[in-house]
Amino acid sequence: MNDEYFMREAISLARAAECLGEVPVGALVVRDGVIVGRGFNSPIGESDPTAHAEIAALRDAGRNLDNYRLPGCELFVTLEPCAMCAGAILHARLARVIYGARDPKTGVHGSVVDLFAVERLNHHTEVLGGVLAEECSQMLSAFFAERRARRAP
Repeated sequence: MNDEYFMREAISLARAAECLGEVPVGALVVRDGVIVGRGFNSPIGESDPTAHAEIAALRDAGRNLDNYRLPGCELFVTLEPCAMCAGAILHARLARVIYGARDPKTGVHGSVVDLFAVERLNHHTEVLGGVLAEECSQMLSAFFAERRARRAP
């Protein structure tokens, strides 16, 4: 199994979010090639601004591994993390983050700022962007285009 395999799994989770009317973002946590946490966006349904896909996947992994730290784990997410999610990723001590599409409005792996590159932080997570980027980006673009079309008179 490789990065694309796990990103396809994250895309499946993003589709689940989309079916519920949420922005289609999915995430999963992997340790030693095994999925230990899954999540998708649900802030609307849960009335919770912190219910991002990454947070849900980290919470699931923490429960499954019985640890709030997730050393040696990787997070696969369909969209570049925001500042809130990056903070949680760093606190969880993830080894690696792999994301699909860039987020020019709130992405913090270089799209707006690069929180992962701040040297003064006490933990550093390796980040790789652009895995299945076109597929992830298209899913988001189609979602928002449909949303705009529904609002048009």
